[in-house]
Amino acid sequence: MAYEFDLFVIGAGSGGVRAARFAAGFGAKVAVAESRYLGGTCVNVGCVPKKLLVYGAHFAEDFEQASGFGWSLGEADFDWATLIANKDREINRLNGIYRNLLVNSGVSLIEGHAKITGPHEVEINGQRHTAKHILIATGGWPQIPEIPGHEHAISSNEAFFLKELPKRVLVVGGGYIAVEFAGIFHGLGAKTSLLYRGEMFLRGFDGAVRKHLHEELVKRGMDVQFNADIERIDKQPDGSLKATLKDGRELIADCVFYATGRRPMLDNLGLENTGVKLDKRGFVEVDDLYQSAEPSILAIGDVIGRVQLTPVALAEGMAVARRLFKPEQYRPVDYRMIPTAVFSLPNIGTVGLSEEQAVEAGHKVQIFESSFRPMKLTLTECQERTLMKLVVDADTDKVLGCHMVGPEAGEIVQGLAIALKAGATKQHFDETIGVHPTAAEEFVTMRTPVKR
Repeated sequence: MAYEFDLFVIGAGSGGVRAARFAAGFGAKVAVAESRYLGGTCVNVGCVPKKLLVYGAHFAEDFEQASGFGWSLGEADFDWATLIANKDREINRLNGIYRNLLVNSGVSLIEGHAKITGPHEVEINGQRHTAKHILIATGGWPQIPEIPGHEHAISSNEAFFLKELPKRVLVVGGGYIAVEFAGIFHGLGAKTSLLYRGEMFLRGFDGAVRKHLHEELVKRGMDVQFNADIERIDKQPDGSLKATLKDGRELIADCVFYATGRRPMLDNLGLENTGVKLDKRGFVEVDDLYQSAEPSILAIGDVIGRVQLTPVALAEGMAVARRLFKPEQYRPVDYRMIPTAVFSLPNIGTVGLSEEQAVEAGHKVQIFESSFRPMKLTLTECQERTLMKLVVDADTDKVLGCHMVGPEAGEIVQGLAIALKAGATKQHFDETIGVHPTAAEEFVTMRTPVKR
């Protein structure tokens, strides 16, 4: 059968655009459908605007510390509306770039809600299109638990468009989005409380990293509460919100922000018209080739619920395009040693195994750890400390994990991720000459293992 398209991509986020562009570059006839905004979550309501807000929040510290270097400033004044307007302008610019990237690569961009009507058929704006392959790249959506009064709460989607900075904010959650936004609100001057129902936030990260970040946030004056969960939210006559916790305590805020997980965006997608199966968490079930139970339908990115990071979706999109249309260039995505950063204040950068994961995997581990006050802060009153940690296999000398909490942690860990990917040993680190004076050189000067 002749199909109108070789590949029909649903969702113009990071993964979908990458797959579409590469497939078109390999000579395939490609269409992309998008119902909301080009660039997906990351560009519009995720990593890009969030990083801009983190930069904005960081200036408060810079102003505070400037006097130690001889700079005297007047009273610093922050205007939320200016930050949001400038952020919006930048996002609009990026949307335009995404549009040009698609159109210039020969992809047909169709704007509207796409619904799959059969294994090879998609309906959009009342028109039906046929395709040999359909790729679902619709991403995820924030989830707010349906407690009484949940309609008064916001998620990350709304946080980027608040008309004004709330004076008092409750951030609920223990993942990286919760920690990042708590840092943003607190840094910009809002009275911020971070509530997490568990014992300690950032589950899955190295224990020393979690503990260190908690100490630094408390040092900065943020209210961090563990084993705390909201039972209901009531709007007060003055417009404020009363959050009643499960332990009976009541907290008053102007904004309740939930970052308690994301669900796959599969609403009204028409999967019932296909053989596509979902896993027990509700994500699209795919094999190692990103193929669903319906052979003509593939899925990548947050919608498959593997590693929900933008660069991973990009790699998956590229892998799909190569396998289908340029098989000689195909290589599977390697999910080991994926570096990641949390843009909390201070930042976290990490790659490889945590100490806990290494022990659990049966490695005999050696731990190298260093905590110090960064050079920049020595002329200031600020007592923030940086943490660096290496997890090493004692038998093979191989570095299994690398973790950092401190300024520019993400930038530093990116380079180390290449080393770990290449199989670097602790000896390789020891024999590497440091760049002096930097914080990064500490990774190659740690000589004495920590006694456990």
